[in-house]
Amino acid sequence: MKAQDLLELAARNLREALFRSALTTLGISVGVASLVAMLSLGIGLQRLASRRLARSGLFDTVVVYPSRMGPRPFRSAPATPPAAAPMLDEEARKTIARLPNVLEVYPEIRFATELRYNDHAHYTTVASLPPSARDSEAIESLQGRFFSGPQATEAILQAEFARELTGPAGSPASGLIGQEVVLQYAEQGALAEKADSSQRVSPAGEAASPWGFSVVRQEKKLRIVGIVESEPGGALRGPGRARVFIPLELAQSLRPVQSLNMLDTLRTSPGGSAYQALVVRVASLAQVSSTEDAIKRRGFNTFSLLDATQNLRRFFAVLDLFLGMFGSLALAVASLGIINTLVMAILERRREIGIMKALGASDADIKGLFFVEAAAMGLVGGLAGVGLGWGIGRVINFGTNFYLRRQELPPETIWWVPWWLVIGAIAFAVLVSFFSGLYPAARAAKLDPVRALRYE
Repeated sequence: MKAQDLLELAARNLREALFRSALTTLGISVGVASLVAMLSLGIGLQRLASRRLARSGLFDTVVVYPSRMGPRPFRSAPATPPAAAPMLDEEARKTIARLPNVLEVYPEIRFATELRYNDHAHYTTVASLPPSARDSEAIESLQGRFFSGPQATEAILQAEFARELTGPAGSPASGLIGQEVVLQYAEQGALAEKADSSQRVSPAGEAASPWGFSVVRQEKKLRIVGIVESEPGGALRGPGRARVFIPLELAQSLRPVQSLNMLDTLRTSPGGSAYQALVVRVASLAQVSSTEDAIKRRGFNTFSLLDATQNLRRFFAVLDLFLGMFGSLALAVASLGIINTLVMAILERRREIGIMKALGASDADIKGLFFVEAAAMGLVGGLAGVGLGWGIGRVINFGTNFYLRRQELPPETIWWVPWWLVIGAIAFAVLVSFFSGLYPAARAAKLDPVRALRYE
């Protein structure tokens, strides 16, 4: 039997039992809609989480420490012997910046300070922010503005610290924007800059070594230009979260005393500098692991939140699996409707099947006819189900955004229907329908044409 004849017979048979076929197709569409709606919700939540994490600047960032510093639980190799340990200095920064897929490398500058406002002293920690921090998620909630330039004498305050400055009965924290504060800090300088090296002698009367540094108390006036809720990239910093932020180049020019490894300080040449940490921004999450390995091979310690992203992806993979399983239950129930429809069709068309076999139709032709009918119901039900699932997702997203707006939160897209889900859902519906037709097709092919023609 030709394929065209099979299609024509299948279409005629479905039209003759239109109401029953329509109900079966509707069951398939409901099953596909539940599958699409649940999986699109899981995919949308995963995209939302990934987008938020990418905007946070945490998961595409690697923090580099000297070989004897850094979070010890994350060490993957024994510490480098002190004599052979490389310096985390400007040369190391340039070397790391030349690695493939590295977008930016800048020093982590963080130091203790006394900040004076309205003749009151407040002790806190200051951190530097590079110009790229302007695009981080934390800055989205910024009151005021970002720094006007890389060396602007401006500061951004953390919201809690700003409320501490205004006091319990003071004006709103936003009222601090435009005010001036005085930053008092310890400046690190070479000994040769403060005194003639020929006049420095050791207790034994010998000339003092040029290796060392002096500490001088300094002040810097800063204008408050913004208030932010949380520190950009603060989750990577561990304890000692900063509450005052200044431009990176300004912080470098201040030369503040930081909690450096003293051995690295003594090994640094006069006029040079050793960094306590470098922050490396990588082009994408996929290159974080290879970038970490390349930095470790140069003798430094690294830390990133890569393991957390892997656990997050594993969680969403399991979530999508369970959502898909629950969504497939409705499609499995719909497959029973297909079996019922085709079995009833066998009983109603026994004489027709007998005539076809008497005229020379083979068992394969009879099976093919029932397979085409099942696949047709699966195809139409799959197409309708994808549209219905898309509509359900739109309603869920609209309701969610309505609730978020009521809570004064920005709207979010929590569902997403990618093209592969559309194709996969339709193909899955056709496949389930095809397998549902196995039993009815085999039963119809086994009919004896003589007994089928006698059937009333």
